[in-house]
Amino acid sequence: MTSSGSRFKPWDVVVVPFPYSDQATDKVRPAVVLSSPRHMQGTGVCYLAMVTSAANPRWPGDVPVSNLRGAGLPAPSVVRPAKIMTLNDSRIVKRLGALPKADQSHVVAAVRVFLAH
Repeated sequence: MTSSGSRFKPWDVVVVPFPYSDQATDKVRPAVVLSSPRHMQGTGVCYLAMVTSAANPRWPGDVPVSNLRGAGLPAPSVVRPAKIMTLNDSRIVKRLGALPKADQSHVVAAVRVFLAH
């Protein structure tokens, strides 16, 4: 556990059961933790952004992962901020690595584009 009370930190790349938006099933896949430690400690819930293969068709806002080894990813990948979900942190399967600092600001900027304000 981290000092926040959660096993995970913001920007961790983790493995989760991620739901398909058009089907009633999940796929175990990587995702990036977007929640603050305070939110995770208070709720036990994580906001997560999907990670997918860079070989898939690109979506607006996709952020290429610049350091695959540090993120724990085996192949070129992108964070897809257009696909965010919430999940109880007890359902996170494991931590793979962390999203490089260089990519974090790009993810934040992409998420802001998708939110109403």
